Amino acid sequence: MSLLSGKDAKKAWELLLKEYPDAGCELDFDSAFHLLVSVVLSAQTTDKAVNKVTPALFAMAPDAFAMASLPAEKIEECIRSIGLYRTKAANLKKLSAALCEEHGGEVPSEYGELVALPGVGRKTANVVLAEAFGQQRIAVDTHVFRLANRIGFVGEDDVVKTEEALMKLFPKDIWRRMHHALIWHGRRVCHAKNPDCDNCCLAGLCKHN
Repeated sequence: MSLLSGKDAKKAWELLLKEYPDAGCELDFDSAFHLLVSVVLSAQTTDKAVNKVTPALFAMAPDAFAMASLPAEKIEECIRSIGLYRTKAANLKKLSAALCEEHGGEVPSEYGELVALPGVGRKTANVVLAEAFGQQRIAVDTHVFRLANRIGFVGEDDVVKTEEALMKLFPKDIWRRMHHALIWHGRRVCHAKNPDCDNCCLAGLCKHN
């Protein structure tokens, strides 16, 4: 596929940032641990669905020590309404136990230590580093991957290459903002099957048309 020129790419990212000045994480959390749990739960489900189940879960397990001590069945009961709940419940117990045993119950702020935790992949680690620790990161989820390639910011066939290409393209000081702007655009306008091109702020720039 053809990519946007450097000039058009800059114009496109400036338009997206202008369109979504308040874009941010839509998961509800009040600690790094709660964020980590929420991101793990958000795999293949919506942030809205996760936000519905986490209040009861966090009431029972406000920290890693409490979560690790819960029977998997108790965790399952809280998160039963979201996809893959049995696998996610098992992962949360293992993840919490690892945090207790290796990090004193605290969420580490280093990428390598995060991805070494059970159930934590590249995207989850980047979200936690960006939102809990304020680091400039681009977490490539389904929305970011789809939009970055559809718009023409990059032309890559996998998540890692897309992340690396976006990091080269975007100035580092806007990585977090662009991550959220792309997600919000994907949820509100640039839908997977029926993108609302008539109401898109990138009309005339996007390579999709």
